[in-house]
Amino acid sequence: MKLNANDETGGVSRREFLAGGLVSLALAATHAEALAPIDSEPAKIPSSLLDVDLRRLVSRADLDYDTPTERSEDGMPVGNGTMGSLVWTTPEAMHFQINRCDVHGMGASSYSFPRFSTDYASGCGYVDISFVDFGEEVFTGPSFRQHLNVYDAVMTARGSGVTVRVLAWADEDVIAIEIDDQRAQLTPINIDLRMLRFTTPFVWGRNFELATQHTSIFETNAHTATSRLNIQDGRIVLTQAFEEGDYDNGSAVVIGAAGRKSRARYLNESTVRLSVAPGRGRFTVYIATAAGKVHGEDLAAAAGKKLDAATSLGFAGLSAANRAWWHNFWSRGFLRLTSSDGAAEYVEQHYTYFLYVMAASSRGSYPPRFAGMLWFTNGDMSMWGSEHWWNNDGCYYEGLLPANRPELVDPVFRMYSGNFPSFAEAAKKQWGSEGVWIPETTWFDGLEKLPDDLLAEMQELYLMRKPWEQRSENFRRYANAKQMCNSRWNFELLDGKWEVGNWVRGDYGKGPFGPVTHIFSTTAKISYIYWLRYDLTRDEAFLRDSAYPMLRGTIEFYRNFPNTRKEADGKYHIYHSNNFEGIRDVQDTQEDLSAIRGIAPLVIRASKILGVDAEMRPVWQEFLDNLCPLPTNETIGARKAGEPLVWVGTATPGKRGPVELPTAFYDLCTQATDDAEMLALGNATYNVIVPEVNEKTPCPTCSRVPVSAAKLGRPEHLRYLLPNLLKRLVPVGDDCDWEGVGKVAVLRNRLGMREGPGCIEYERGGILARALHAALLMDVPPAPGKDEVLQVFATWPKEWDAEFTLVGRGAFVVTSAVKSGQVEFVELKSMAGGDCRLRNPWEGSEITIFRNGRQAENLSGSQLQFATAKEEVLLVLRKGTSPAQLKRSVA
Repeated sequence: MKLNANDETGGVSRREFLAGGLVSLALAATHAEALAPIDSEPAKIPSSLLDVDLRRLVSRADLDYDTPTERSEDGMPVGNGTMGSLVWTTPEAMHFQINRCDVHGMGASSYSFPRFSTDYASGCGYVDISFVDFGEEVFTGPSFRQHLNVYDAVMTARGSGVTVRVLAWADEDVIAIEIDDQRAQLTPINIDLRMLRFTTPFVWGRNFELATQHTSIFETNAHTATSRLNIQDGRIVLTQAFEEGDYDNGSAVVIGAAGRKSRARYLNESTVRLSVAPGRGRFTVYIATAAGKVHGEDLAAAAGKKLDAATSLGFAGLSAANRAWWHNFWSRGFLRLTSSDGAAEYVEQHYTYFLYVMAASSRGSYPPRFAGMLWFTNGDMSMWGSEHWWNNDGCYYEGLLPANRPELVDPVFRMYSGNFPSFAEAAKKQWGSEGVWIPETTWFDGLEKLPDDLLAEMQELYLMRKPWEQRSENFRRYANAKQMCNSRWNFELLDGKWEVGNWVRGDYGKGPFGPVTHIFSTTAKISYIYWLRYDLTRDEAFLRDSAYPMLRGTIEFYRNFPNTRKEADGKYHIYHSNNFEGIRDVQDTQEDLSAIRGIAPLVIRASKILGVDAEMRPVWQEFLDNLCPLPTNETIGARKAGEPLVWVGTATPGKRGPVELPTAFYDLCTQATDDAEMLALGNATYNVIVPEVNEKTPCPTCSRVPVSAAKLGRPEHLRYLLPNLLKRLVPVGDDCDWEGVGKVAVLRNRLGMREGPGCIEYERGGILARALHAALLMDVPPAPGKDEVLQVFATWPKEWDAEFTLVGRGAFVVTSAVKSGQVEFVELKSMAGGDCRLRNPWEGSEITIFRNGRQAENLSGSQLQFATAKEEVLLVLRKGTSPAQLKRSVA
């Protein structure tokens, strides 16, 4: 189809185009061609055998709406990793809420938001682009179409005589909106920039000098949020300043138009408008943002410079830059799944889309928080507040690294490593230990500085050395003012009440033990991801500077924890901790013992690699060797006659609950484990948790059961668990389906809101990716700290065919394919050199290795081991097979 510069449908009318039955894939191709010719040298997957048509493959994950959205949360996500928005329409307008991952209304020092879910972050401003002052509505009727092309990261919306394309510039914080107006009745197009919060501009006292006609000052206790509208050089501006004591943070949104005359004016107290003159043809609207400290920084000027840079490139230039970035992104790995019932394609679609969502929201200074990400649409409304909850954040990041996009996880390392001093101080002063303590829930800037006398009392209370009833009035005063979702202050989460102007918190009745106060294993779970980042890249500088301090700090915390004691049985036991949220104030939790068993061998191995702490290795080994065993139903006296031996949450009698933790985290129990007793326990426990799986088996969003199924080798379970996870076959009222808040199970854009208003999330996508990576490329060692063994399609449903490129531990980029249950080949690119250990994909058969295209050697055995050189490409085939037999295109 030949296109001209002004006709995106190749001379075919919009009515003919839609009536012609051209589906989503054709529409995606049309949009791409309208931007520029198809790439002369398209990005390639690094494989000598597979020629992957990435455009067609990735486009299987596109979103395509033929009716307008009914709710803002159904909008299509557009972002550059730092700045983003859902894009949704109403009949007369297109809407955005501009969000950033580095905008924080408050931090750890705040005393102004003690109530549950009252703190906020990320939001910068509303933007509405209105096409109708009078006349016909635009985004409605049979002409409507909204499409997200995930390969090029461009969203297109078509209406009656109007076509709009939206992209987020990958290199800078600018969203560009190209509008092609071909309406018969032309009207001005208005771009409104609105405050997220508004109150009377008149404020007497310290903020009096700030109170102007276009300024809103919103006060919450000692916290002040100042929003100010402005017009500068024909552009419209909205700035925010958040202040409380010494804390300050803020944002700026600057909007300009190019290609058409425009006029700026104040519309009302909370809105500033840019009106673009009527005219036929195209023009572009640019939305630029900046964030940072408001004192000493001109954030509006910083955003203005970004807008200048975007305007100089124009929409075509930004499109070209974006295609280069995104096509490179897609070329670093892929999954293609097929099955006769379409379930595999459905799973693949969500996997690809998850990578798009993460690339659009997780490349900034901080990770997006689990709920909302960069997709808030309801202003500051945010269930669960603005802190990071690792059990939820971890859904996104625990299994992302094998996708070969490490930059998507780097915001996690930047945030937690940046707060290392805060976590080390908490370990010492709050818990009387050494190392680091990373709270389950924490602010972006870590933990607040508290007076030493208060920390000393907190230590006595939390370690159960001082009766809870004897806490001082000073402690109570601080507690009443602090955010109750934070791990440090989570002992009273129930919503309280106002009494004579003072907020009085509710009480669990469990003393200092709240759901997340005494969770210590979060530190280990995060540290393990640091180790994976090293092991998948073999980046020794990262190990030395970032991973090792976290790993060492984890073990030193447990080893020196005052309630870790070596008892008469010669074993170390841990008292007064939580087994995650549900089991509190117990002994020898599954969470803590698994953490120590998973991390201690890594600390020892890392110290050897780096040549440091030689004197500590025997100390750590003694701690590990004499750690008490993982609790079972037998050790707590709860095993009944005929019952299998299974793991339970804690050694404290009466606190049972089978847990999949050792099979889902660390490298404790997988199908590659060489400890037969451990493996038997893991399988027996899994069987109790998941006795039967079929097409109707529900799979809760945050459940790591699919991960356990993949690691234990249950392909018949994965076949159902993965699609069911995405469909969320969970009855209303279960799995945190909060009633009365307008919730739906899965939104049109594949995202969800399972935990309340403002909690747009895609945790399902992260769990899916983690389980898929383990099922396609198992890269675990036989025990923690030992050498990894690669195994392709270790847990793969025989009904599903697949091809993939992923990265495995040892820094090997692996490409492989399976058809009708038979592995076809394994291709390896060694990024760091060193030995490769690979389980023979053809058990009992001899294999041939080709090195850099030349036949090299034959090997046999169930486990293959061979040397590799850095950057060397190796092809592993069943003996008698030639590479020419396997070369093919993948579309």
